[in-house]
Amino acid sequence: MPAAPFQFDASSAYYDEAKSLIAGAVNSNVRLAGAPFPLCFDHAEGAHLFDIDGNRYIDYALGMGPGILGHAPRQVCDAVAKTLSQGQMFAGQHRAELDLARLLNRHIPSAEMVRVGMTGSEAVQAALRLSRAHTGRTKFVKFEGHYHGWFDNVLVSYAPDTAKPGETLPLPRAPKLESQGQLPSVCDDIIVLPWNDAAALEEVLESHGQEIAAVITEPALCNTGAIAPRPGYLEQMRDLTTRHGIVLIFDEVITGFRLGVGGAQQRFGVTPDLSTFAKAMAGGFPVAALVGKRDLMEQFGTGAVNHSGTYNANVPSIVASIATIEALAADGGAALSSAESTGEALMSGLRDLAASVGINLKVQGYGTCFNTFFADTDAVHDYQSYRLTDLDRQQAFLAALVARGVRPTSRGTWFVSTAHGDTDVAETLTIAKEALASLTS
Repeated sequence: MPAAPFQFDASSAYYDEAKSLIAGAVNSNVRLAGAPFPLCFDHAEGAHLFDIDGNRYIDYALGMGPGILGHAPRQVCDAVAKTLSQGQMFAGQHRAELDLARLLNRHIPSAEMVRVGMTGSEAVQAALRLSRAHTGRTKFVKFEGHYHGWFDNVLVSYAPDTAKPGETLPLPRAPKLESQGQLPSVCDDIIVLPWNDAAALEEVLESHGQEIAAVITEPALCNTGAIAPRPGYLEQMRDLTTRHGIVLIFDEVITGFRLGVGGAQQRFGVTPDLSTFAKAMAGGFPVAALVGKRDLMEQFGTGAVNHSGTYNANVPSIVASIATIEALAADGGAALSSAESTGEALMSGLRDLAASVGINLKVQGYGTCFNTFFADTDAVHDYQSYRLTDLDRQQAFLAALVARGVRPTSRGTWFVSTAHGDTDVAETLTIAKEALASLTS
């Protein structure tokens, strides 16, 4: 017998009260899209999340990705707890910083040198500044649907306009600002292209290469649809940027420590000049890193390029990062491989459910990070093709899941952790079957 949908009375009361003091009742605009409204949570453990109404969720949002080991992982919490009485920030260095740098250097192909910060948005800014200093150029290339943080100069064309039927959009694309208050002048230094289109990239680099400092990309498009790079695409990007003396930046804020201990660059065998990491790096604690080639990164060390931050390399975040990476790398990456297998089983089960009820649910991506959407085609390869999917039905499906105890992200991304297991997969599929049935009833 299907379970009754959850009640959210306490969360609703919290939401109404919070709106009077917290803008939108949330402290990140990403959370405005919560279903049925931004919920309030009490605690989390492993693969499960509990709200203030007492509802339990199998959590596939995982804090928007950081919880690669699940919530409150014992090995990370214990490691951090041991340091708390020693102090958190020294306005100076501590030994664990070098221990973390050695780990990143060991596992990430591009990490000849390291700088640690607090957020992925900041790491991206440092990467772009360094690229401009290194090349003496001002422009950079980004791609439609890719998210590189909320700062003015990169919050561009994350959700741009889509082509009308029969329309061919020009190259490069017209940049679209995503927020009121952004400076229109940032569009002067940005070139927006469709992703997964090597010919478009080559055309622009051939004509504008001498103006371009960097090309920045998610190596797998996980912010929009969990879309894989086409075979050879990243290799062509690497060749083209090298040919034109352009810095290639991989934004691995999501893919890092999810698609491999060494990130997507290790998985795909393509090494960028600079890479940004955050989210899963510290198992839930706030941290970010910019890593890259020695000749670029040393410009921070000479003081020629500024990168600063009061909270950078604070003790708890560094120790949490070490504990997380060591857990993921142990036994040849067994824990991460197991999480990927769990996710693949879930993906397969969702596809089977869709086929059994004759609904056009599609599932694509990777075991530890995949996306669900509704479409009559499998040809989703970039932002424009993703926007042609049935996004209204997707939102209805996600709301039906949350109301029954399964919580992906509000954009349809599912993150799987090492804490998820076979029981979670089986329960998720039972609930997903009910949610799909609710769409056709």
